[in-house]
Parts: sequence; C-alpha cells; structure tokens
Amino acid sequence: MILKMKRYTFLVYHKQYTEFLEKLRETGVLHVIEKVGGIAENDALRDKMQLSARIKNALLKLEKRTPKNAILLPEDSSKDGMELLYKVELALSEKVALEQKLQIAEKERDRMEVWGSFSHERLKQLRNAGWIINFYSCNLRKFDQEWEVLYNAFEIDTIGTTRYFLTITKLGQIIEIDADPIKLAAKTSEQISEEIAEIRIKIAEQISLLQKFAIEDFKSLKASQGKIVESINLTKVLLNTQSEADNRVMVLEGWCPEESEDVLNNYLESIGVYYETAIPTEEDKVPIKLKNNKFTKLYEMIGELYDLPNYHELDLTPFFAPFYMLFFGLCLGDVGYGLIFVIAAIIFRPKVSEALKPVFSLLIWLGVSTVLMGAVTGNIFGYSLIDSDITWLQDAKKYMLDADKLFNTSLIIGAVQIMFGMVLKAINQARRFGFAASIATLGWLILILGSAATYGLQNFNIISVEVGKYMYYGFGGLGAIMVFLLNDIKRNPLINMGAGLWDTYNMVLGLMGDILSYVRLFALGISGSVMGFVFNDLAINLSGNIPILSPIFMIIILLVGHGLNIFMSSLSSFVHPMRLTFVEFYKNAGFEGGGKKYRPYAAYKEEKTLF
Repeated sequence: MILKMKRYTFLVYHKQYTEFLEKLRETGVLHVIEKVGGIAENDALRDKMQLSARIKNALLKLEKRTPKNAILLPEDSSKDGMELLYKVELALSEKVALEQKLQIAEKERDRMEVWGSFSHERLKQLRNAGWIINFYSCNLRKFDQEWEVLYNAFEIDTIGTTRYFLTITKLGQIIEIDADPIKLAAKTSEQISEEIAEIRIKIAEQISLLQKFAIEDFKSLKASQGKIVESINLTKVLLNTQSEADNRVMVLEGWCPEESEDVLNNYLESIGVYYETAIPTEEDKVPIKLKNNKFTKLYEMIGELYDLPNYHELDLTPFFAPFYMLFFGLCLGDVGYGLIFVIAAIIFRPKVSEALKPVFSLLIWLGVSTVLMGAVTGNIFGYSLIDSDITWLQDAKKYMLDADKLFNTSLIIGAVQIMFGMVLKAINQARRFGFAASIATLGWLILILGSAATYGLQNFNIISVEVGKYMYYGFGGLGAIMVFLLNDIKRNPLINMGAGLWDTYNMVLGLMGDILSYVRLFALGISGSVMGFVFNDLAINLSGNIPILSPIFMIIILLVGHGLNIFMSSLSSFVHPMRLTFVEFYKNAGFEGGGKKYRPYAAYKEEKTLF
C-alpha cells in the first residue's frame, strides 16, 4: 500500500529560516521537493559529498579490520574527524603500498629462486678477468647439447617444460642461442626473502594500527560522518529554497505522509510559521512510502529491484507476493531442499544484522513453499515418490503432479495471474481516471473469463450446448461492444473501431506469449528433479562395493551433487519468477513505475545495507 501524502508550502522570514530548518530536521517527516531542473552545480556541496564518500569508505575498511567481539570505545567529541580520516587513510594507503611491494618482491623471489645463492661482486670480478656469464631459459625440447661445447652451457634446473641454464664465454664472443635471456635482480632469492619478511612485519604493523583505529576511533569517525551528512542535507534544502520579496521571505515545499502530519502540524503551530497544504494532483511527482503487512513487506525488496510504483497507481507488492512464493516453490520443488532452506534460515537469522533479518525471513517462507510444492510434485532430494512402490503412498499419488499435470498447472497458474493483473489494471484505471477509462479492459475480461466459464460449465455438463451457445454470444457481444465501441466514449466510434482492432491484435498475440512464458515453471521444476535423480544414480553406481570407502564416496558425491543442484536451482528459482512478475504480470496489470523513494529531511541515521 502506498501511503497518502500532502504537499506543504512554507513561507519563513529569512532571519528565522536557519532555526526553522534545524527544528524541521528534528521532526524528520518532510520530503523536500527539488527545484525544477534539479540542483545547480555547487562546489561546496560536491566537496562535502566527496568527503562523506571518503569517510564511508574508511569506515567500511575499519569495520572489516575490527577484531571479533571487540568492544568499541564511545565517541570522543574532542577528536577532530578530519584528522582521524587523514590517519586512517594514511594507514590504509601505506598498507596497500606495502602489499603491492610484497607482491612484486614475491614474484622477484620466485624468479630468482632457481639461480640459488650467488655474488654480484664475483660476477664482476669474472668480467674483469675476461669471462662473461649469461643466464637463459628455454623450452626443454629447444635445448641444444652443442651449446655445452660452444658456449660452456651448464644446466641449473628444469621446472616443468622449462630449462634454466647459464653460459660461460670469453668477453666479446658472439652467442647465438635460441633461448630467452634473463636479467638477474640486484639481490639473490635469500636477500629478497629477508626483504619479504620485513615487508610482512610492516604490513602487520599497519593492520594492528587499523585495528586500533577501529576500536578507539570508529564511533568518533562515524559521528563525524553524521555531521557531514546532515550538512549535506541542509545544503540541499537551502539550494531547493526559493527566495522572495528581496530575499526576505524563504519559500520551501515538501511532502509529508498523512499519518505523520500531526507531528509536523504541531511543530508549525508552535512556532507560528505560515504554511499551506494541498492534495496531490495527477501531475505531481509524489515520493513513495510503502506500508504493508509483515508478510508482504518481505517482498518489497524484490519489487524495488525493478522500480517503485508512481504515487497514482496501485502498489502491486501485496498482489505478486503470494504468486512469487508459489512460483519459487514450483521451480525448486523438492521437500529436502526446502527443509534445508527453512532450517538454515531459522538457525542463521538471529545471528545476522537487522538489515539482513528480512532476507532470512523471506527465505523461510520460500523454503516452506518449496516443501509444499515438493510434496505436491513428489520430490525428496531427487527421489520421486510418484515412481516409488511405497504402499501407503498409493492413495496420495493421484493428488500429486506428474510431468503432464505440472505442465498444465503451470499454464493455468499463468493464465490466472495474467487475468488477475488485468483485473487490477481495470481497478486502477477506474480509480484514477473514472469508470469510462476501464471499459476496454473490462470488455476483455468479460470476453475471456465469460468464455472460459462457459466452456467449463459445458465440459462438466452443468449447462447444455444450446445454453452455452447463447452464453458465448452474450459474453462475446458485450465484450466486443466494450472493446470496439466504448474504449473511449469521448472519441469518434470509427476511431474506436480502429483502436479496438489494434488492441485485439496486441491482446491475442500478447496473451498467448505471456501464458506460454509460464512453461518455465514446469521446465525448471522438472530439470531440478532430474538433476537430483542423476546425482543419486551416480552416487549409487560410482561408489562401488569397497568396504568403508564406498559409503564415503557415496556421501561425497551426494553432498557435492546436491549442493551444486541446490545452488543452480535456487538461483533459477529466484530469477525466473521475478522475470514472470516484472514482465508478464506487471505488463498486464498496467504497471507504470517511476516512483521516487520517500527520503525525509531528518537527523542522520546509519543507513541499513544488506551487504
């Protein structure tokens, strides 16, 4: 459900404006309306936003370095936030530089390790004595034994297919060798190893320093971020303020939820500020604040992955939530997998952050759906109950969905959701633009649902063929009149006829394609159960008859196979129902979207993030 909003316009004397905004922030209920064309480029605002981003990044890095179960010290207001940020960033950059240096040193050590310990001074002495030592590497097959005679080549080591060797030749002698020359580092591998040890000590010192910052200064830095964010919000409000009467009167506009307007009104009356309120019009871009029950609220995060509804249409979250849960269960469709979801979510939910708790609550519901749909389709860890010989299940099998029934059920569910979406579309059109705007949609519903109901009544011999014929005529005729003649009662009937024909073309092709899209529910459900069966079969046939080892091999194959199947099937079960929701259901429900989330001007609160 979308909460109703009211538009507020304030007129404030310029000398009282700063105090007014500070108190307004304390109420935390007004979403400030941005100026037409948006906020102009402002260097001060941009600098503050960049600073906020830097602090946020530093806090994330410190959070990762916080020792487990560490008790963070309280905020110290005497500490300068900018100085803290500088120290943390310096430690972070030093750590990164050392890690890069370590990576280079380790590569250099690995490159030099093959040559062992040597002395550059001794090489220089040999050169002064007229002898040159060159170092090479080549493919083992390219190494020519003649090099040993011509250039005094000596093999140092062979690693894999690469041979490392050196040559000892007189100064000035030309060497013609099909090999890659190697330039020695200034240090030996032993010396580089010593350097690596020193670098690691320095990295450990920086990590220790960051842990110290995380414990002693995290909350102080967090408080500094809050002040900057509040300053950013204040700057945005000031930039969205219009000045009138030679800058003596400040005009500010915003939206407030009707359920919170008492808080705002009490404050405004206490300070005597002039204000006006207005009901949103169809043209207004009103921010969106959703309010749903505990079950439906879990699915808001899924809806927001696509888009928020605009203020003037229905919130479809309560309507797609049960379908999404059902679709997920049909796609995964295994009692065992569903139980794993439920048990894991129940165990880990109390241990995660508040931001992640709704995700695990959603997993519980999706797991329950998977268990129920797995029981209906007769699948438990890839074992098919429908194909089993269990005596006490014989009577229950007739209620289970085999492949043919699951295929038909998927199409039926798709048709039901699409028709339900069209009903919502008609309701939304009538609510926004009047009953006349919904006539065409209602006409299609009468034609489709009436014909389907007539067919069903005839199929079950409830009505005769003769009666059914007149019902077809009645529903078809009424639907045709509404679709072809009354689709826009203010328009010329001939134009309505043309629009109706075009609508018919799109409707027929669109409905067929949309309903067939729901076959994916059947396909994913079947593929997951088949993969489970395959892994079970592999575990039995590949484990052999070796005492003790066979059960171990079987368990490993089952764990790896079903783990892989759970991951792949769960991912598909999450994505494809979402696709059916956002494409087929949203389209037939007339979803427009484009809503902007309600973000009130308020005191800083730490944003909840899922990851």
